[in-house]
Amino acid sequence: MSKHIDTLLKGKKGEDDKLSSISKAINSNEAPVKEKHARRIILGTHREKGAFTFWSYALGLPLSSNSILSWKFCHVVHKVLRDGHHNSLQDCMRHHSNIVETGQLWGNLHDRYGQLVALYAKLLCTKMEFHVKHSEIRANLEVTDEVLERVAGTDINNVFQLTVEVFDYLDTELRLAETVIRQLNTSIAISTLTSGQCRLSPLIQVIQDCSHLYHFTVKLLFKLHACLPADTLQGHRDRFHDQFHSLKTFFNKARDMMYFKRLIQIPKLPESPPNFLHAASLAKHARPVVVIPDEDEPEQVDDDDDDPEPLINVSDVTVPSMAVPQQFDIFDQTFGPANGGFDDRDIQIENLKRDLELLRTDLERVKGEAQRYITQLKSQINSLEAELEEQRVQKQRALVENEQLRMELEATRRRNAEHESVQATFGEAETRAQATEQRYNKLKEKHTELVSSHAELLRKSADTVKMLSATQQTQEEVERTKQQLAFEVDRIKQDADMKLEEQKFEMEKLKREFEEKKAEVERVKGTLQSNEKVGEQQTRSMSALQAEKERLMHSVSEKEAALSALRHAAQLQQSSLQQERERSTRELGELQGRLQEKSSREEQLQQKLLEEQFSLLQGTVSEAESIIQDAVAKLDDPLHIRCTSSPDYLVSRADATLGSIDKVKRGHSDYLTNMGDVGGLLRALTQFSHLAADTIINGSATAHMAPTDHADRLTENCRGCATQSLQFLKDLKSKASLQRADTASIRIVVQKILRLGEELRPKGVDVRQDELGDLVDKEMAATSAAIEEAVRRIDEMMNQARKDTSGVKLEVNERILYSCTDLMKAIHLLVLTSTDLQKEIVEGGRGAATIKEFYARNSRWTEGLISASKAVGWGATQMVESADKVVLHTGKYEELIVCSHEIAASTAQLVASSKVKANRNSTKLTALQHASRRVNEMAANVVASTKTGQENLEDKDTMDFSGMSLIKLKMEEMESQVKVLELENQLGNERLRLGELRKKHYDIAGVPAAGLSEGNGLAPSSASEPSSPKPSKPSITRKPALAQKPNLPPKNMFR
Repeated sequence: MSKHIDTLLKGKKGEDDKLSSISKAINSNEAPVKEKHARRIILGTHREKGAFTFWSYALGLPLSSNSILSWKFCHVVHKVLRDGHHNSLQDCMRHHSNIVETGQLWGNLHDRYGQLVALYAKLLCTKMEFHVKHSEIRANLEVTDEVLERVAGTDINNVFQLTVEVFDYLDTELRLAETVIRQLNTSIAISTLTSGQCRLSPLIQVIQDCSHLYHFTVKLLFKLHACLPADTLQGHRDRFHDQFHSLKTFFNKARDMMYFKRLIQIPKLPESPPNFLHAASLAKHARPVVVIPDEDEPEQVDDDDDDPEPLINVSDVTVPSMAVPQQFDIFDQTFGPANGGFDDRDIQIENLKRDLELLRTDLERVKGEAQRYITQLKSQINSLEAELEEQRVQKQRALVENEQLRMELEATRRRNAEHESVQATFGEAETRAQATEQRYNKLKEKHTELVSSHAELLRKSADTVKMLSATQQTQEEVERTKQQLAFEVDRIKQDADMKLEEQKFEMEKLKREFEEKKAEVERVKGTLQSNEKVGEQQTRSMSALQAEKERLMHSVSEKEAALSALRHAAQLQQSSLQQERERSTRELGELQGRLQEKSSREEQLQQKLLEEQFSLLQGTVSEAESIIQDAVAKLDDPLHIRCTSSPDYLVSRADATLGSIDKVKRGHSDYLTNMGDVGGLLRALTQFSHLAADTIINGSATAHMAPTDHADRLTENCRGCATQSLQFLKDLKSKASLQRADTASIRIVVQKILRLGEELRPKGVDVRQDELGDLVDKEMAATSAAIEEAVRRIDEMMNQARKDTSGVKLEVNERILYSCTDLMKAIHLLVLTSTDLQKEIVEGGRGAATIKEFYARNSRWTEGLISASKAVGWGATQMVESADKVVLHTGKYEELIVCSHEIAASTAQLVASSKVKANRNSTKLTALQHASRRVNEMAANVVASTKTGQENLEDKDTMDFSGMSLIKLKMEEMESQVKVLELENQLGNERLRLGELRKKHYDIAGVPAAGLSEGNGLAPSSASEPSSPKPSKPSITRKPALAQKPNLPPKNMFR
């Protein structure tokens, strides 16, 4: 019984200590979690074989009200997962949703600790999900390679999936570490302050996790590369390289912090990541080991802390404090104490009774406290549920309002569409009514004309008997016309949409028929005159015709009655159309009122949208100002003096900043044009602020290594860049100054920084002294070899032409090939003479320097020689190709002429390059000039022989126009003029294209645009100013002189 009571006492005391440790470990003070409190919580999980007690208390913490409290809660959960009992993982997984909600809550709030809590919550969820899925890997990640192999298995798909999960696991760890370190850097907190230690303390567990995850990743990637091709795993390797560099940076920064030096030994990663393409690299991999040193000094006990409890229960037997152990002899142990003696068991019983009473009292007190805690927790739960319900109601109300606005917008759009359709219908109805009214008036007029013509015919019938038959026919035609008119009126009544053009067509048709009938009446008159003999018979039939006349008169009266009825129907239709018009007018007024109301609402929504867009712009501008102000602050920071940068990097940053300034200018103009779209300006401002800050920082860092004058100007321009940028951003924050915001001043300052960076660049870095001299010799040798090869190929072509051709063709081919051979020999002599002159120049000008140093010192001249020799060799090769095509009749003679001009120009460039540094009185220079003139003469011979051969081989048809007529000659003349105009147009276009090609060639060769415009594509004079800053190095890398080329484009072609 004593054991049981002591166990109860210890259990109660341990539970109280655990709850006290939880409350002291997780609080709102910005200080790190003390190790003794965390250790008591972890020991409690091992005692109860789970984390039930921890979560029962943690659920009552106000995590949504304090971000520091939530941060320390996540830290303790991380410790419990790593070092607690293995059942703690399942207990924590039951509350997975609570951790997710806490992370989402603080992730939506702009709070520094809130951002850390969101990342930490995501890390804990990823950790729990990973270890629940792979239960063989413990939460502290301390497993052997055999266990990892067993978890990965033999299926390559499972290995691939496990690798991706480990990548995601390590990403969450690194993201949290990078955010913590970045916040420490921005808040200028150091690791010796409690605020910094509060953020840094969870990184100890992160370092432990990362070391194991890095080892897992290396092992799994080597296993994947052993089974899959390297191209498939390129994405895995890129992702591992990024994580490797991030992890190495994190370890290096943490190793330099004083806080970690006494708490943890951080391993060093290798200088470069493992090479997974070589399986032997696995043997070089060493598993990183994190060491947590034991603390020799005892922990300081605070005034509010309890006494430290023992880590190990060394005895299961509890000895009462008042009972003193006594030694009994064998007799007393066997038979009890002697009569009248004092028995110690009575004292123990009394003590136990008193202890039992005390335990009962304590138990009642604990029950009361527990009941009070339960009541408080229930009240907190009720209040939180009420807040949650209120937030749900607000969310539902917002959704309903959003849906109502969307429905109203859809209804407005439908009403607009209906209004447009009603307007269109009203317009069509009005048009139809006007057309109907016009048709009715025309029909009425036509009817009047027909009635008058009918009366006139009746009078003519009464006057003369000869026209009686014609009158009868006219009456029949009138009857048919009236029937057609009645049909037309019925059709108008049924279909009021018939077009006016159809009625006009019908009326014209009726007119034509009436004219035909009149002609027929005239014809009948002639017939009556020729048939006077039968007049007596017609007299006898007069009575019958008179009866027929009366019948016709009766039918006419009936038609008039029908026309009056039709007129009445038309009036009724017109009245109905008037009523329809009035109803449409009323509906149109109602729709216009609704449209105005909708327009006012849309204007309000548009104004609200503009205000929100401007508020977004102000927030972005404020953030950009803080970024630039932070960069300016570093200019005066003493710690920044040790930072240096290269001018090349500064130039690249300044170029990028100029590009971002252009984007800001475009975004600003677009925003002024359309105030409802600020997205482009926001993106441009974000990029500009970071690039401008980067330029300011790197400009200051470059100034630390620059001369005093350049350093002062560079620092001043960096400050000016910051001032102008802040002024521009200040103008953007106000609607009054938004229009006059301009980036021109920023561009000027950045361009000054760019020019200073260009001035600070080291000169002549790209000169390779050990290659220029060798390259000159190689190019001259290659040119000689190309010319010799060309002569050999021409000889082969000559022999082949003698075998394959004869007569005039053979004579032409021999003449062309002989001229090409002479040209090649002249070029070969020119190259040899140029080589001798070049050696004389080098020997006379190098002094004590070597030949390579002379070439390197005169790099522009050397590059001119190289370019000229390349051009000569290329021209020789092209001439051989063109001559081969001409001999085989697969090419054009013009190609051979152009190649001749190119070779002449290239040799002129080689002569000009050699003359630059030659002595004017040199005999070798005179020989080179003679060789150049010889090349020009041979090139002219090639052109002349080519043109002569072309004229001999072309068949000229005699122009015989004797058999053509005047019209045929005129047509042929017009066709010839058309062809002439087409050819002239093609010639002009080709000249333009030739000019553009030459300008592009000059640009690539490095010729300035000014020199090109002055020379108009011709070779510049030897006295022209070179592009190099040294006056002794003329610009000879441009394309050779083109004075010999025909059909040069005029000057306006290049403009």
